Amino acid sequence: MSNRTEPIRSVKGTRDLLPRETALWQRVEDEARRVFAAYNFREIRTPILEQTALFARSVGADTDIVTKEMYSFEDHQFGDLEKLKERIHTSKTEIVIPSYPGSSEFVAISNLGPFQNDVDQFVQSIQHPLEVGDIPRTPGNLEAIRALTEHRDKLRHLVESGIPANLALVPHTAGLIQRLAGQIELGVVLTLRPEATASVVRAYIEHTMYNEGGIHKLYYIGPMFRRERPQKGRYRQFFQIGAEVLGSDHPTIDAEFLEMLVLLLARVGLTEYKLLLNSVGCPKCRPAFVEVLRQALDTVKDQMCGDCQRRAVTNPLRVLDCKVEADQPIIENLPHIIDHLCAECRTHFDHVTKELGERSVQYVITPRLVRGLDYYTRTTFEMTSNVLGAQNAFLGGGRYDGLSEMLGGPPTPGFGVAIGEDRLLLMVEQAATLKADDALDVFVAWMGDAAQQPARQLVKTLRQEGLRVESNYEAAKLKKSLGQASKQGARFAVIIGEGELASGRYQVKDMAAAQQVEVERNQIASYLKEKLQKGSH
Repeated sequence: MSNRTEPIRSVKGTRDLLPRETALWQRVEDEARRVFAAYNFREIRTPILEQTALFARSVGADTDIVTKEMYSFEDHQFGDLEKLKERIHTSKTEIVIPSYPGSSEFVAISNLGPFQNDVDQFVQSIQHPLEVGDIPRTPGNLEAIRALTEHRDKLRHLVESGIPANLALVPHTAGLIQRLAGQIELGVVLTLRPEATASVVRAYIEHTMYNEGGIHKLYYIGPMFRRERPQKGRYRQFFQIGAEVLGSDHPTIDAEFLEMLVLLLARVGLTEYKLLLNSVGCPKCRPAFVEVLRQALDTVKDQMCGDCQRRAVTNPLRVLDCKVEADQPIIENLPHIIDHLCAECRTHFDHVTKELGERSVQYVITPRLVRGLDYYTRTTFEMTSNVLGAQNAFLGGGRYDGLSEMLGGPPTPGFGVAIGEDRLLLMVEQAATLKADDALDVFVAWMGDAAQQPARQLVKTLRQEGLRVESNYEAAKLKKSLGQASKQGARFAVIIGEGELASGRYQVKDMAAAQQVEVERNQIASYLKEKLQKGSH
């Protein structure tokens, strides 16, 4: 039997990005930062952890993200109370009611004493943490605790009365206590962010950025988390590059933003994609369309998937976002929201499309495009690529003029995008037009103990000049050192031996051209920088 320790592997749906991959990721992110800077966007960094309520309120409580995909947990320090709460919530109490009125044989109550003791201990234990704010004093918590205490007292009265009619109410009362205990949150419920737009708007409100006036252009790069089925380019920890404009509802913002995305894709070498465009209206015109859509769905929803049958009742607009292949012919024949826009939304959309034409941005109007989040209004868009297969969208976004108010902030129009960086990198790798810039600039090869210290000093100087430099850490023959330089892809090798130390002139070898020249020791840095700069053009 083997005693070999089993290695721990990465969590399903996550992955490691190794150095041979991250170099290209950094290149793409650098290009994104340059494009964002050109359009006057500034970086914002928000926490990975947010209160769950942020996403339930913004993304939508009925969305798949909130109901099925979020990683959420209750953050608190009350392990013993949590166990007590769970014991109450799952406890089973039974009672035998007399078989005929007036019988005195009604004492068969099982497990009720320990249950009552647990409830008493729980109610008593939460009082102090609640008073000092360690347990959230939310309206829901306060009401659940009040009702739990009331029903605990009622249960004690029912049991102590000994009256059969009262004892018959014990199971129902115990069940109410169990449900109430389950509703009490011992801490704040937190979620690993499934998207970042809500976080950005939350930060905008929390730090009163609206008091600064003007338009705020912000971007972010970072990980998101959703418990989706892993597939090509989709992971449970995935990365997004996103940008948001807050403070203007002018349609020029929409058009300029889409122009910026086209430039970004060009910078990373992508040309084969489609920009899909639609308008989802506003709170004025969308309710009337939703009613039209609901009526149309009434006659066909029974032929659709389970999710669509549910959404046809709770949120009909989301049916248009269904990806189930069998439902597509039905969805194609449903009413189009773009045909039911109010005058203001129609004018806004016409202005956007007119400007896109003037900016030479090609697009395809896609009436069924609604996006999957509740906060979108007016302009919505996606970009798709055939490289990615059936799930072919790699970025999407739109306008969200009411999101700030949904989160308790002032009226603030917004427009944004989230780019799936994992899927974007798949496309960049396939296009093979963007190269990672991670080659080693210089390898310093030294021979003999006398050359070690001068080599270290040269390495330090070159690194201070911003060059990527390596060297042999112990004495080695020249052939071996040059082999290391070649293996690491060094563009140049600097050779330092006894002769070079004596003359004060080091050998500099162009590894690609296999040419070697002598350079004065104090000129090495400037010589290499000039050569490397020329080679980069």
